[in-house]
Amino acid sequence: MKKSERNENGRDQRLIERFLEMMSAERGAARNTLAAYERDLEAYAAFLGSEGTGLQNATSEHIRNYLAALAAEGLKASSAARKLSALRQFHNFLYGEGIVRENPATAIDAPRLRRPLPKVMTADDVTTLISAAEARTLRLTGKARLKAVRLHCLLELLYATGLRVSELVALKRQAVAKGPQFLVVKGKGGRERMVPVSHKAAEATAAYLRALREDEVPESPWLFASHGEAGHLTRQHFALELKALAAEAGLSVAKISPHVLRHAFASHLLAGGADLRAVQQMLGHADISTTQIYTHIESDRLRAAVETHHPLAKSG
Repeated sequence: MKKSERNENGRDQRLIERFLEMMSAERGAARNTLAAYERDLEAYAAFLGSEGTGLQNATSEHIRNYLAALAAEGLKASSAARKLSALRQFHNFLYGEGIVRENPATAIDAPRLRRPLPKVMTADDVTTLISAAEARTLRLTGKARLKAVRLHCLLELLYATGLRVSELVALKRQAVAKGPQFLVVKGKGGRERMVPVSHKAAEATAAYLRALREDEVPESPWLFASHGEAGHLTRQHFALELKALAAEAGLSVAKISPHVLRHAFASHLLAGGADLRAVQQMLGHADISTTQIYTHIESDRLRAAVETHHPLAKSG
């Protein structure tokens, strides 16, 4: 190694150490975070060294080349984005300290992250799950039956309305006391929306209210009241009950949750020809692009069907 290269490496290492000291002293970065920054920056400095330059002289083109090299090695976009975040903070530090005149990372866009498609239950799986919940209500007695009726009601309402689980468990009893065809739900950001209630969901809710009266359960402002701090059933408790029911029904426990049922509501509606804007309104999405992910699910399903059954696809 030439003396100039050794000097460059030593200077780079000192700059990295100064940056880590700042992150620790001023921002209180955790030890694991500092270790990750150190690894990322040393790898970046080594790449720059192979390009014949150092951290102080890095340009936007050097950073782009580094990201391209990471992509060529098969690094995931999420991991590359994390590394770029470390580079941005480091170059911002150099600029803020007056060590360099420009920040070369400013013009670099983060790698595009593909939003993962949500898990979706088939319509048959939903039917199996709800049938298992109904069967429980017929064979159990006493307090166990009341819990079974409650779970059946939760399932029917969730699949019929696509409510967020936090919205579902916090429904007020007054909202369904008169058996309305619509629920008025206050969602994220305090936005209110009207959600239609299916005939089956309304029947399950009426059966639950009857069970509450028959068991002489004390009145509560919450539809799904509990003795916990919130006063109503928690998301976590509902999720556990749902997974237990899935196991009983012979379904994959790992693939079923309240959120997956919300996804099923949306994807099954769109597969049946529902309008995207209507589904957006029912889900309470502020941005239609969030709802459009369900169209990708349907597109993937159709593409898989073509690749499996089309004669030309098979011959290819």
